[in-house]
Amino acid sequence: MAVMVVVAFMSESAMSDPEINLLNKGCSQYNATNLSNFFSNLNATFSDLRSQISSQNKKFATAQKASTSDPVYAMVQCRDYLSVAHCVSCFDAAVSQIRNCSAANGARVIYDGCFLRYESNGFYDQGTLPGNVGVCGNRTVSQATAFYTAVQGVLTNLKIATPKINGFFAATKSVVVSSSTTVYAVSQCAETISESSCQDCLTVAYANIQICPPNADGRAVDAGCFLRYSDTAFFADNQTTNINPFLGGGGGSSKKNAIIGGVVGSGGCLLLIVAMILWHRLSRRSKLAPRGNILGASKLQGPAIYRYKDLKSATKNFSEENKLGEGGFGDVYKGTLENGNIIAVKKLAISSSRAKADFESEVKIISNVHHRNLIRLLGCSNRGPDLLLVYEYMANGSLDRFLYGERKGALNWKQRFDIIFGIARGLAYLHEQFHVCIIHRDIKSSNILLDDDFQPKIADFGLVRLLPEDQSHLSTGFAGTLGYTAPEYAVHGQLSEKVDTYSFGIVVLEIVSGRRCNEMTTESTEFLLEQAWKLYKDGIHLKLVDETLDTNEYRGEEMKKVIEIALMCTQSPVSTRPTMSEVVVLLVSDRSMEVKKPTQPTLIDKDKKVHNDTNTTTSSSTSNATASFTEFAGR
Repeated sequence: MAVMVVVAFMSESAMSDPEINLLNKGCSQYNATNLSNFFSNLNATFSDLRSQISSQNKKFATAQKASTSDPVYAMVQCRDYLSVAHCVSCFDAAVSQIRNCSAANGARVIYDGCFLRYESNGFYDQGTLPGNVGVCGNRTVSQATAFYTAVQGVLTNLKIATPKINGFFAATKSVVVSSSTTVYAVSQCAETISESSCQDCLTVAYANIQICPPNADGRAVDAGCFLRYSDTAFFADNQTTNINPFLGGGGGSSKKNAIIGGVVGSGGCLLLIVAMILWHRLSRRSKLAPRGNILGASKLQGPAIYRYKDLKSATKNFSEENKLGEGGFGDVYKGTLENGNIIAVKKLAISSSRAKADFESEVKIISNVHHRNLIRLLGCSNRGPDLLLVYEYMANGSLDRFLYGERKGALNWKQRFDIIFGIARGLAYLHEQFHVCIIHRDIKSSNILLDDDFQPKIADFGLVRLLPEDQSHLSTGFAGTLGYTAPEYAVHGQLSEKVDTYSFGIVVLEIVSGRRCNEMTTESTEFLLEQAWKLYKDGIHLKLVDETLDTNEYRGEEMKKVIEIALMCTQSPVSTRPTMSEVVVLLVSDRSMEVKKPTQPTLIDKDKKVHNDTNTTTSSSTSNATASFTEFAGR
């Protein structure tokens, strides 16, 4: 479901109310076709859900009406600590809120106390989806280091324990060492998802909630799970869950919390001394982290600042044998730290005083971007002769090696589709789910890295620009890669998130064809996008598919759909391109595409000349290209 996410945050509610603080709301951009059937089905499912939670004392329920056109599948879930009356009240508020989506064929509302969602297709097994986000309060606590340590311990244990607990719900609390503050926390997954999906969802939620401490409270919401902490009680003491039996071998955080719990339970002086020593060591260790293990850098404090000489040594003085790749904004080197951890170090080739002045603030933003399909920035160095960024290392390297490089043909169709889907998810997060809109503006196959399981991670944020909320596009100097770059950006310098959408479409065509976008073949004198469009227009777009792919691995209709989505991403005007969250939905939808077929893209060559099939307009200067380009790419 493609949604516009609206996030609201209000004051903490008392334990005795239904906790109807609106955290997240989304409406599908598609409407039901037969409104009579739709509203009849919607009303029936809502009535069924209310009956289940009120008369059957359930905190989780599903209902569906699927025998007619415009079917409705619905789900409600209340936090287990709510009373029946408060669960019903929260549900009623959610119904009232979700009806504002009118005839949208899908919608969701998330409150502190409950979650309500409906769709036109079954979704009960979905865990984490685009739209997952962290929501933080605006009040901070004192003794931030100790509070952060306690929050991390509690949330880590909940992430480990909850998928193993019947009903997928846990509530716990922990006293902050050296303080009278208590951390209260809950985690919950939809009861219809699997244990592994619950684990995956809470892992994403845990990453999203990292942006909140030292704020006194925070939440993470997703399609199939919920995570929350606060320094204010929002459930009663007798409603806590004993999660210790589910933590076996859970690691240091559970042991640390066991010590803290011992202090709370017995008040013994010896344990108090042990806990204080442990806290002191942890606090001291965090202060020394910048010169220690780069992979243990604190997410709370932003990127760790590391010594230039340590990174120079790790990369063998930035030797050629350690070079992983080259880019317009710098080269990347493999590095091995003294503790054996392997990293990737990007030496930025920027020298302007403004870039250096902006380096620290921009890197701080990047370091807070956490998503499974985005490369993680571990730290940086800004005190030596070069500005350095330190990333997690991806052993499989970049995607281009597997498409038309030395490992061409090594990826099967399932792996390729998973890569396409992962890139789309990562871009949707950057554009719509992070707290500011981040435009990558240099999406290409060499900037997509693959982990050990061939899952994609978008790399190279050296070209990142942040899009102000009150602007539809930015006018800026061109800094992308021709062949992947949208015409409105290459010709006019107009930058919006739809520039990334265009580049994504080109990368998809490369993944499907196994062909570089800006190279011609012996069979064709056309660049990839032009060839793809002509094959599509003639109804033979399956001829674009990489010949190394086994035809038994994919269905023709599925492949056609992927090619059409790619072409939709490259069409003009800009407003006709889908958002990346819409692309995610289109990729996983089993139904035929509910949008208009793609229109003809605008093509540009290496000299920034604008072309449009039979009616071709050519100009070697940007000023002369403007008039002709506006016809094809105007917003």
